[in-house]
Amino acid sequence: MPDLPFTRDEYDARLTKTRAAMAERGLDAIFVTDPSNMAWLTGYDGWSFYVHQGVLLTHEGEPVWWGRAMDAVGAERTTYLLQTNIIGYDDTYVQNPAKHPMETLAALMRDRGLEKASIGCEFDNYYFTASALLSLQKNLPKAQINDATGLVNWQRAVKSDTEIEYMRRAARIVENMHAVIREKAEPGLPKNALIADIVHASIMGAEGHWGDYPAIVPVAPSGLDATAPHLTWDDTPLGTGETTFFEIAGAYRRYQCPQSRTLFLGDPPQKYQDAEKAVLEAIEAGLQMARPGNRCEDIANAFNTTLNRLGFEKDSRCGYAIGLSYPPDWGERTMSFRKGDKTVLEPGMTFHFMPALWLDDGGLEITEPIVITEAGVDCLCTTPRELCVKG
Repeated sequence: MPDLPFTRDEYDARLTKTRAAMAERGLDAIFVTDPSNMAWLTGYDGWSFYVHQGVLLTHEGEPVWWGRAMDAVGAERTTYLLQTNIIGYDDTYVQNPAKHPMETLAALMRDRGLEKASIGCEFDNYYFTASALLSLQKNLPKAQINDATGLVNWQRAVKSDTEIEYMRRAARIVENMHAVIREKAEPGLPKNALIADIVHASIMGAEGHWGDYPAIVPVAPSGLDATAPHLTWDDTPLGTGETTFFEIAGAYRRYQCPQSRTLFLGDPPQKYQDAEKAVLEAIEAGLQMARPGNRCEDIANAFNTTLNRLGFEKDSRCGYAIGLSYPPDWGERTMSFRKGDKTVLEPGMTFHFMPALWLDDGGLEITEPIVITEAGVDCLCTTPRELCVKG
């Protein structure tokens, strides 16, 4: 048997929870292509999401893993599934415009009695294409193919004790990554050299726990590049008199713990000192609202009200759900900290509280990964909450 990250009882509970959501939607089956959802339901863990693959779940029996035949061995190595529920398609279907792998999935569904079923697929998903949908509709003409985007994601919202422990291990890793930045960053150091040290720390892990690959590569723009949120790095030397923010994550067994901090080399101008003060006060206001029974929008409203009172504005959301994730995103694509999101907070929910500001000549990111607890909120990391200033 593979070394599963969770007990069979926990996987069974996940299946029961997901099937209840399917029943509420009137779905006979779902086909999930998000690798995070595949892993959450079955344990499957492999870098094979660049080809068509997925997990088929009905109301009885084990899920079925379906994908490229060479990756079926990986499914045997990482899931609890019987071999009869691991189905690989021929390699001639891979990136072949003459035929589509979904033809074989449709045949599998017919064999499992789903030719007239109501089947949910993740329409708005990085890994499910328009051609995949068209192929299923063509080859299952009597079935109803419905949008089930987010159905499994929402079942993952409240984390188990083991999941939270994995995220705490990831938190120790990202703390080490930020410690490397504070230690090694200096004027003249090529950015790629610093990133290499950060990545090394992320993979080496912390406190005896190895580091997994993050769902997003390090985001680390400097100066005017830091007025944009999602630029990465080059070989430009770090310069005095400019900010560099580092949006990075520790990861353990695919559980992500992102955290951002900002570096200023030299003496920061007054506006950055003012921005730091405003963001820190606004974070505290938001954290005060992060407790069971409140809503996601309560955190956003408290944060933005405080930020605006201190002379700054943020026109994007200030947080989102996190947990198990694969590239290209460490968010769970469910809840957000923004006005109008009335999702009620529950103990065990985990978020990246992400109150970033992008100013006219740089950026300021001071963020916190958090878990909602029975008593309120717990920040997963102990990284100093401040603008990091080095001469």
